[in-house]
Amino acid sequence: MRSLALLAVSALLWGGAAKAAETRVTLAGLDVVVWSEAAAAKQPVIIFSHGFHGCATQSRFLMEAFASRGYLVLAPNHRDATCEHGRASLLSGPQVAFGRPELWSETTYRDREEDIRRLIDAIANDDRFSVRADLAHIGLSGHSLGGYTVLGLAGAWPSWKLGGVKAVLALSPYSQPYLVRDMLGGLEAPVMYQGGTRDFGITPSLRKNAGAYERSPLPKYYVEFDNAGHFAWTNISQAAHDLIVAYSLAFMDHYVKGEAADPILSRTEPGVTRLSAEP
Repeated sequence: MRSLALLAVSALLWGGAAKAAETRVTLAGLDVVVWSEAAAAKQPVIIFSHGFHGCATQSRFLMEAFASRGYLVLAPNHRDATCEHGRASLLSGPQVAFGRPELWSETTYRDREEDIRRLIDAIANDDRFSVRADLAHIGLSGHSLGGYTVLGLAGAWPSWKLGGVKAVLALSPYSQPYLVRDMLGGLEAPVMYQGGTRDFGITPSLRKNAGAYERSPLPKYYVEFDNAGHFAWTNISQAAHDLIVAYSLAFMDHYVKGEAADPILSRTEPGVTRLSAEP
């Protein structure tokens, strides 16, 4: 019955998501994709940071779901973006090898931190968004290298720390540099990590003893989806999308909007292999 109820809720969410308007704008010199629905009041804001060689629209299914729930969602193309208006080459490597997390530092991908900071400043000062955006209620979400980015902004890199962040949604995040240097204790916002049983390169570092989840301060959550690989959080895959949406919305609604906690935040739905919750 719970599974049927979840499917019904997801169907309603998808019906709403189709109505969310998607536009492309230039803000702070960045190519930014915006999702939103018409609203009479100011809207809480979600900023999304894409993965390495991904792009602003890579996780459209989730951004549409956030917009259908009343959020103003903005996603910039970072310098390493390759799809949909991205200017980087697929042949270009990372600034520092992913296999050498001990060599990463606060200077590694600092351009991404600067993108997010400039974008938020621009939202506050742009007539198109300043009257709509409630920047007192802002959440950050990121996939893979975007997860590294938003964790850094939440305090894992002290010099990146962005004040006022209400919640961080880390989707299969590259957290190894923070583990090597034991930096995740510096997080100053509630965090939800999401992983998958087929996400062999990232998920083990999230759930292991002394991994990202264990080293993060409360409030914190970890959700692992069955048969989800690293690209489950993108539109390349269809794996676990309904569950990803359900848990992500519940987390952001509770910590960004301040709504009562949805029971799903402490409930293991069919298709979820692990759930840890320490509100």
